[in-house]
Amino acid sequence: MTPSHRPSRPAPASALLAALLAGAVQAAEIVGGREAQPHSRPYMASLQVIGTHFCGGTLIHPRFVLTAAHCLQNLPLALVDVVLGAHNLRMEEPSQQKLSVIRQFTNSYDPEQKLNDILILELERPANLNAQVAVAQLPEQGELLPQGTQCLAMGWGQLDTREPTAHVLQELNVTVMTILCRAHNVCTFVPRRKAGICFGDSGGPLICSGVLQAVDSFLIKECANRQYPDFFARVSLYVDWIQSVLRSPGHGSSP
Repeated sequence: MTPSHRPSRPAPASALLAALLAGAVQAAEIVGGREAQPHSRPYMASLQVIGTHFCGGTLIHPRFVLTAAHCLQNLPLALVDVVLGAHNLRMEEPSQQKLSVIRQFTNSYDPEQKLNDILILELERPANLNAQVAVAQLPEQGELLPQGTQCLAMGWGQLDTREPTAHVLQELNVTVMTILCRAHNVCTFVPRRKAGICFGDSGGPLICSGVLQAVDSFLIKECANRQYPDFFARVSLYVDWIQSVLRSPGHGSSP
């Protein structure tokens, strides 16, 4: 399955992936992970409506946050706040900064094919960068992740399909998997145990060797089902576009 057409005779893996995508659901948070060291992921953002977390995001510039496009479908920007510098969402930590969103930028998001699931949010003002709030490093345009690359997923969503959401930031070591994946996605799995992303925190980052390589997008069937990889939007496909947004008039160049 490609962004523009379906091949007349798809390879077996492609045909299987197409069938699986029919049952895909938006993700993502952490099953089988661990509590992150407080404020050790200073680029992590919580997207909230009336104080309730609904998606994750990543600070990529003092005034811009990267998240998943499906997070804000049919959701007025006026209702969305971005919270930076958080660890425990049930506490008003001194490190937290809450900022409104004034504009969003999409890149040909296709909800049916689950392609280009990436979105940039412009904040009302620049964040105050410090030890608890910092920008993430972007990859090179077109950079690829080989099978077996070790990465870190993170978020505040559900701890399993029928479990409640986490109130402190969770993180999980995952492995890149290229089988049953598409060029537009980075796919991950956790070998030999039940672990992976889950409902409630789409848009969160996948960090590999300190670089923001992907954005939580969707999963197949239930959380951490041990049969299918988890799907992320591949950030390296959009770096040139991201930089053009960050350099748009009035914002200067990206850091």
